[in-house]
Amino acid sequence: MHGLPSPLPLSVQGLGFTAGGVRVLDGVTFALRDGPPCLVVGPNGSGKSTLLRLLHGLLRPTEGAVRWSAPARQAMLFQRPVMLRRSVGDNLAHALSLAGIGRDERPARIAAALDAVGLPHLHDRPARRLSGGEQQRVALARAIALHPAILFLDEPSASLDPAATRAVEEIVAGIAARGTKVVMTTHDLHQARRLAGEVLMLHRGRVAEHAPAAEFFTCPRSPEAQAFLRGDILE
Repeated sequence: MHGLPSPLPLSVQGLGFTAGGVRVLDGVTFALRDGPPCLVVGPNGSGKSTLLRLLHGLLRPTEGAVRWSAPARQAMLFQRPVMLRRSVGDNLAHALSLAGIGRDERPARIAAALDAVGLPHLHDRPARRLSGGEQQRVALARAIALHPAILFLDEPSASLDPAATRAVEEIVAGIAARGTKVVMTTHDLHQARRLAGEVLMLHRGRVAEHAPAAEFFTCPRSPEAQAFLRGDILE
């Protein structure tokens, strides 16, 4: 899908981040490799969203490092997508323009991306007039059009109804099947079970566990993961 060297494995060494005197992440160390989606889970305030922003380069770490194996072709999606006051197609075209994609190549990328999310019929619709679920699918299409090797998703279905959530999950699974490494935060353990190939759990800004999904859900090693899966409130 990408035609360029993979930026994975990604090595995170001693990553720390402090904001307003609060230690959000502390000594986070792990590696990500090619393969099925990595779901990042943990209690509220454990640092999940901050970690994604650091990996994507939106924040600078206070300490430690994020090391890619090659220049990282990546994209990121947030819980509430930002739509420009333009048509759906123009939203995608603008992202491609910013990424340096030539004008002649853009129409084919836009068409393929909208097909991938099941919205080719909305090409000319004003993006801001779409439903929340449709806007999130447009945001996914905008990311797909960039042909990222790695896609960061920060709770992309948290504000959606069940039907829209299923649609987003199907798209995410399709993106992963086409070779993009998906790293996604979620507060929904059922969603993590459905999508994850591996699970990274944070607790108090530290890695509590990083394991294949089947292992995490059937025989978690850490006390924090065991308590989290039981539904206990972690402080």
